[in-house]
Amino acid sequence: MDSRCGASFASFGLIDVMEKKQQVEWAEAQKIVLSIDLVAAAKQQLQFLAVVDRNRKLYEGPALYKAIYRYKYCWLPLLAKRTESEVTEAPLVVPLDCEWIWHCHRLNPVCYVADCETLYGRILDNQNVVSSIRGTCRKQTEQIWNKLYPHEPYELQNNSIFSDDTSLDLHKVSESTKYDLVSAVKRQISLFHQVSGAYVKNDIFIKEAVARYKGFLHLIKRNRQLSVKRFCVPTYDIDLIWHSHQLHPAAYCKDLKTILGKVLQHDDTDSDRTKGNKLDVAFSGTTKQWEETFGSRYWRAGAMYRGSTPSPLTINLSQLEISKNKGVVPDSYWNVIQLPKRMLVEVMLEIVAVRNFPTEHKGSLFVSISKKQPDLFFSTRRRIDISSDSTEKEIAVFQCQPTGELLFELMSCSSSVLPISKSPILLGTSAITLDDLFNSLSKLQLEKWLEFMPNTSVLGSNPISLRIAFSWTTPIPSPYRLHMVLTHSSKSCFFSLSGRFQNAKHWACVMHEAESELMSIQMRELIVETSDNCLPKKEVIGTTPQGESHMLAESVGTGWSLMNGDWFFRLPNKLDEEDHIFEIVGNRKVIILPGRKLEYETRSRSKQETEQNFLTAIEISPEYPYGKAVALVNVKSGFLEIKEEWLLLPWITSAFILSDVSSSDEGYDRFTATSGEKQSEFVATYPAEDVDIEHNEKEKRANLFPAWERTRVQGDDECSNEWETVHASCVDPYVDGFSQCCASCVDPYEVGFSQCCASCVDSYAKSKR
Repeated sequence: MDSRCGASFASFGLIDVMEKKQQVEWAEAQKIVLSIDLVAAAKQQLQFLAVVDRNRKLYEGPALYKAIYRYKYCWLPLLAKRTESEVTEAPLVVPLDCEWIWHCHRLNPVCYVADCETLYGRILDNQNVVSSIRGTCRKQTEQIWNKLYPHEPYELQNNSIFSDDTSLDLHKVSESTKYDLVSAVKRQISLFHQVSGAYVKNDIFIKEAVARYKGFLHLIKRNRQLSVKRFCVPTYDIDLIWHSHQLHPAAYCKDLKTILGKVLQHDDTDSDRTKGNKLDVAFSGTTKQWEETFGSRYWRAGAMYRGSTPSPLTINLSQLEISKNKGVVPDSYWNVIQLPKRMLVEVMLEIVAVRNFPTEHKGSLFVSISKKQPDLFFSTRRRIDISSDSTEKEIAVFQCQPTGELLFELMSCSSSVLPISKSPILLGTSAITLDDLFNSLSKLQLEKWLEFMPNTSVLGSNPISLRIAFSWTTPIPSPYRLHMVLTHSSKSCFFSLSGRFQNAKHWACVMHEAESELMSIQMRELIVETSDNCLPKKEVIGTTPQGESHMLAESVGTGWSLMNGDWFFRLPNKLDEEDHIFEIVGNRKVIILPGRKLEYETRSRSKQETEQNFLTAIEISPEYPYGKAVALVNVKSGFLEIKEEWLLLPWITSAFILSDVSSSDEGYDRFTATSGEKQSEFVATYPAEDVDIEHNEKEKRANLFPAWERTRVQGDDECSNEWETVHASCVDPYVDGFSQCCASCVDPYEVGFSQCCASCVDSYAKSKR
């Protein structure tokens, strides 16, 4: 029996004693003294990793080997001279490439100390050394460097990577160090992806991570005191702080010898997460020991494995002209569309104990988790099974807006062995206000007993109580999610409407929350008379619900001028298999690629079949030389996600223009056909909700539909034909629209519809006329 049901049978007095002991253990762990400011150190490490990720040539190949050479034969000797006071007393500024290799070397503290003592007789510390990302005092360090190494430039230059001016010998480099620095670099490349979430930089998150790092060291100390050999595995927040500590080698050695009596080795050589292997077993053991020792959950929202690093773009980025300015939408367009700024949090929760466990429902209980209020990001229920026998943890993970209430419904499944299944029985309900949960920002975790008010028709006994552990991240800005509903011919790849736009050449409605109209957009075709001839021209006009009209774009040659010429949307003459297919150019540069790229990649093999339905907008800039995914559009359903406010109007306008291209004779396959890129196994940014707009929105609608419609929208294979068998003339109203229904229909965007027939028209368009 696991801890979730143990409270039903254990003495509460004994539990109180255990909890007090766990509190004492945690307080003892927090007494650990660390001699550096790990909050500041962690922030600097995050900044440094971001800079290195913008210089990925240091990850592999000749640049990596040259960096190792410069680190071993230039930087370390210079640092050694500095500690002997043979050069300036001013701080040294380490070159970026040398700092990256130094970073990876120090993350094996035992080996680093051994190398330093063998080569220089002492630990080479980073005291009075300034990181390359700070840029202060650089000139003086550069002068010293140039004097000592006149043939080796201070900054690693592309043209010097293969230079013959130095005595670089790759074979010599690989054998001259006691530590395999190439492999060390390879192991550290993936860490930045795991700790690059916007919430990780928050002071509260980092301060809690420091406290958890002390708890981690306390567990290792207890194991040594009890002569227990256990391989402890950190979560990513603890690992970030552990790395930050190791990057100060003298302080790390001093602190760990005080705490443990020895320098703690950092073993990062095992990365196999397969169930049952060393890393998996060790992490489970660490989790169990943590929870028994401290009485709190080891897992933490925002600190768990996010999946593999997204695949890099395969296009030739070096050929792109990268804008160095940060342009914005002109002031005259800021007020054209006004969307509320929403925040987003990640939530993890686990049921850890049960009171008044109903034995008659043993093995059949589960909790359904939902939100009482509509939520853009948490629109489907989550389920956690409650079992007195299971040894597997069940943890719900989701993103949501930090407002409203979480609703918990305790359900019992039918235990009938008959082939006819019964609906689950509702035993009781409970709720918790997210404002109360998230406003307690001194901590990002909470364990709380929730009492479930019984359903009087089912239970007459004492109410069941569940102890639920919550963890959440600090709020971050959420992306904008919109729906573009087009109204042109049946060739459209978007959901089509009839009604008031019936006679227009090309119209669209842009919807946001609760399907309220944000803007109507029209494509207008004109004939412009010149002195020589008449030329066709197109304009895109946007009209707000208040009746204000704005020129959003006008055709110019083979492209489009957007926002009075502040942006230019370029269409290619042909699709280059090795390049992007569209771009939006202003003071910023955004390229558009087919499929879901970078942060939008999906790990699901089944979803890869729908890649041709998506286009990803990717910003290319000095800050993001390898690209940052800033927007996505599903060209089949018309759903848009935009991460940056400055891209809102340009992306809406560009998506509308793309829909006009899609209605041409070539169809949208012209710009959604997969390019010559080799298909890879995609991995989603965690959680997967972030990437599958169409699927999430379908689930959101599914909660509003009658039960028989719900199974169809959610894609239940067993019910996949039920829609057609009930009304054969209908198709999915959410994805494809419906062409026929009956007089009793209601708005399918509001509550679904229950009956259909040949005489019906689109009720949504009727309601908007």
